[in-house]
Amino acid sequence: MNLKKSIVNVALMSLITLAAVPAFAGAHGVMVGSAEMVASKTIVENASASDELAVLVAAVTAAGLVDTLQGDGPFTVLAPTNAAFAKLPAGTVDTLLKPENIGTLRTILTCHVVAAKAMAADVIKMATDNGGMAKVGTVGGCMLTAKYSNEQVTFTDENGNVATVTIADVPQKNGVIHVIDTVLLPKS
Repeated sequence: MNLKKSIVNVALMSLITLAAVPAFAGAHGVMVGSAEMVASKTIVENASASDELAVLVAAVTAAGLVDTLQGDGPFTVLAPTNAAFAKLPAGTVDTLLKPENIGTLRTILTCHVVAAKAMAADVIKMATDNGGMAKVGTVGGCMLTAKYSNEQVTFTDENGNVATVTIADVPQKNGVIHVIDTVLLPKS
């Protein structure tokens, strides 16, 4: 086995081990903000419990995507935190939440959803198998570039915005959430 594959295997096993720790530590889930994410709950149920994802939940509700994200899935949601939304220009979130902008809001939100369950190890393997990066299509029609470098997973949108995964592999009944630090946007 060559050195590169050995390093990748160690990194994958480390991620898998770290993701499994909460399952064995008294059956507690991963914490996102002040809320424990429970694997038996849906994406919307868990996100609604987290103070760190309040803006995302408000946006999902305004866009009429609650029923979709409570569905069977599986879904991978790249979940921007409140701080990620705060990086947008002043007034952007308020403008997007207006009824006349729901179509745009829905497109932005679905650019954070992949119609499959992709754990961090899956993303790392895809990127590693393709020279360090891989294209990922979203439900909203966006093409993201997943990268694995310096022990971090990032997603870059078609405008060059880079979101770093800050909490990976948050298990859900209908998929997985990866918490990210930047809102990804459709091609402008």
